[in-house]
Parts: sequence; structure tokens; C-alpha cells
Amino acid sequence: MKIGIVSDMHLGYERFRADAYSQAKRALEMAAASCDMILIPGDVFDSRTPAPDVIAEGINLFREISKKEWKAHVLKYEADRETYTDVPIVAVSGTHERTAIGRDNALRLLDLAGLLVDTSEARTTIQKGEEKIAVYGIGGVSEELFKSKITELGVRPVIGVFNIFMFHQSLYEILPFNEQFMRLDELPEGFDLYIDGHLHTKNEQNVHGKKFLVPGSTVITQMKDAEQSSKGFIIFDTKTYSYEFVEIGSRPFVAQQANVSGKSGEEIRSECSAIIESIIKESNEPPIIRIKLEGELRPGISNSDMSLKNMVARYSKSAFIEIDSSKITNKSMEEGIESVRSSKIRGESIKERGLDALNQTLAGLGFSLSIKSGELMDLLTNSSKKEKFTDEILELLDSGSS
Repeated sequence: MKIGIVSDMHLGYERFRADAYSQAKRALEMAAASCDMILIPGDVFDSRTPAPDVIAEGINLFREISKKEWKAHVLKYEADRETYTDVPIVAVSGTHERTAIGRDNALRLLDLAGLLVDTSEARTTIQKGEEKIAVYGIGGVSEELFKSKITELGVRPVIGVFNIFMFHQSLYEILPFNEQFMRLDELPEGFDLYIDGHLHTKNEQNVHGKKFLVPGSTVITQMKDAEQSSKGFIIFDTKTYSYEFVEIGSRPFVAQQANVSGKSGEEIRSECSAIIESIIKESNEPPIIRIKLEGELRPGISNSDMSLKNMVARYSKSAFIEIDSSKITNKSMEEGIESVRSSKIRGESIKERGLDALNQTLAGLGFSLSIKSGELMDLLTNSSKKEKFTDEILELLDSGSS
């Protein structure tokens, strides 16, 4: 059988919503036209709670491809719930779709509508003629729970069929910055093919002597340098045990750097404009451009002196532009910030007065928190901690429901 593998469509992604829909549509239609079945390793939607019009986009996409006269069909579905179609479009939920245990997520709604099969924590067997393919799937969970989830579910292949393990997680060999990430050799043995979502650039590895494939996303969301590579999907052939990557013609994304050291605001704007105009000239459609500014601003120059927002607005009809100034160093500004941090009003630091104001507001509203107000302020002002806090809340909901 030929298997189309389409991942991380992120329908409803606000920044490039039209791209997310059109590129997902293109990938799914191309896969349906040339494959016997389609596998989707997570993140069909960009949000845990997509708006009704975003869910409608998903329904429209899958309704059309489910109408194809598929020669393959779902033979068996092993789960503690029902499925409502035998169309060979099989998916797992991603981290963006994850909800607390016991609550249906957006992907499950597509399953309930009979448009695809949600094989999260389940096995789905597809048959075409005499050939059978068993897909065991695990939807996206927090990294520290993935190993125990595999053990808890008793994930293993079945005898006499082509076995696929499909999941949606980070892996240490590809993202080696968190010791909690799963290692490739820790994945369950005995499967003929391993498929992962979550990672937005295509990748191939070997696992227990078999192929491990990541198709990458069909739309740009992270605007990292690696996302400059082409977007598309994978066609895997079980007969030849080989695959090809099929490009879908996504909107061009170009990332470049510019050094600001020793330059005036006008010189920085001029250099950025030259980069933008060069990229636009070489693009057939409005490109996505990310310029990363680096270096130390010369004395007397501030970020506002560069007037980059006005420059970006000038090109807004010709390109989507993001200018990253996070790597710029500005000694005079850093000294000013430190001065504010250490300053006091009536003997109290700025932070202490802020905490007092937060405590008074919470008390006035009648809130009683188990978390200290200082810890709450730290969460509210630190984006990485805020995301971790959200995940921990979901863990708590999960444990309370199990």
C-alpha cells in the first residue's frame, strides 16, 4: 500500500490562517489522489478550543477527501470507544489539541462526524486486498508522561501485518535540550515503521533497524531558520519499503541576519530595506521574511530610533515581515532598567509595591489563592513558566479524572 503522511496542519493558526487552510487542503488532496490511506500524526488544529469557523474548515477539508472511492478500508478498530467510518484516514491528537482526560478534543469531533479515525491510544487496522496495516497511535502528552504511557498501554505490534507506531512528541536525538525527551531506542520494538508529528521540519532516522519518519508541518508557525525548507508530505510505499517527500508549494520563507553594531538608525533601516526588497524581488508571491538583528547599538541610539515598525508597515502589502531585535545589546538601556529595578518609592522597591497592589486587588475581588502572589506574578510575567504552568494544570485535571 501507499501511505500518505500529512502532519501539523495547524488549522486556525492566526498569523497565517489562510496559508494553514490552503496548504493543508493541497497536501490532503494530493495525498488522497495518489495514496491508499492517509496518516496524520497530530495537530490538525492549532488550538485546544478552536472557534466554530475553524472546526468548519476541518470538516470541509476532510468531508471532501473522505468522499473518494477508497480501495482500502478500516477492518478493525481496537479502543474503548466507537468510530464512525471505515474511510482509511487515521490520525492522533497533537499537543495543540490536548485536553484533560474525559473531555473530547477537536480531533475527536472529526471522528464523531465520521470524517476520520482517531487512533489516539488505540489500534486501527486497514486492509486493501490481502494486505493489512495496523496503526497503533498515541496522541501528544507531556514529555515526562510519554514513556509511562507506552508502558501503561502495553504498546506492541501484532503478528502477520505491517505495523506502524504513530505518535506526536519531541525526541532527544532531534531536540537535545531536555533530558525528559524520549530517546529513539526507548520507543517500543517490533514495529515496521515509526511516524512522528510535532517537529515542523522533515526528518529521517533509524529505530530498531526500521525507518522513523517526520513529515514536518504543512504551514510555517515557528519562523525558525530550519523552516526555510520546503513544506510537504510523505508518501511511503510498504511494497518497496521506501518513501518520497512531496512538496506542496508553500509560501516562501526567508530568514536573514543584520548586524547593527556601530550603525545609525538610518543605516539600520536602509540595510533592512535592502534585504526585504531583494527577497521580494526574487519571490513569485508575498514572502514571509524574518530579519534577526544582532550586535551592540552604538551610544545614543535606542530601539525606537531605528523606526522599524514604520518600515515594516511600508512593505505590508508585499510581504509578511518580522524583525527580531532580541539579540541586540544596549548598554545604556540595560543600565536604565537596572536603575528602575533598584529604585524605591517610600522605602519600597518597585516590585514590592507591585506585589502589594496585586494582593490588594485579589483581596478586593474575594480571591483566596493557594499559590503565593509573588509566584503568580512570576508566572504572569514569564512566558515559558506560564506555558509550563498551563501544562501542569492539565496534568492535574488528567490525574483527577483517571
